[in-house]
Amino acid sequence: MRLRKGDKVRVLSGKDVGKVGEVITVLPKEDKVIVEGVNSVRKHQRPTKAMQTGGILDKLMPIQASNVAVVCSKCGVTRVAYKVEESGAKNRVCRKCGGDL
Repeated sequence: MRLRKGDKVRVLSGKDVGKVGEVITVLPKEDKVIVEGVNSVRKHQRPTKAMQTGGILDKLMPIQASNVAVVCSKCGVTRVAYKVEESGAKNRVCRKCGGDL
């Protein structure tokens, strides 16, 4: 998976198509990500000892990683490539402009 926590991404399909947000959590085993402000659902919560107040809560749900694309600050939506430096360090770069992500 080429997405990392903190990446700026745009949603490509689903009910929130076109929205841009930051990746909050990456779930590599499930191939999903949780994006800020995307795929929000309303959950009815019963009061418990841990949570004294019940009610309707807004909760962010995971979205399939293939349904989001990384946004480059210079050229917009792009794919991720890797560039290996001479020192052996591996950096993520933009496929369009070659800039670091």
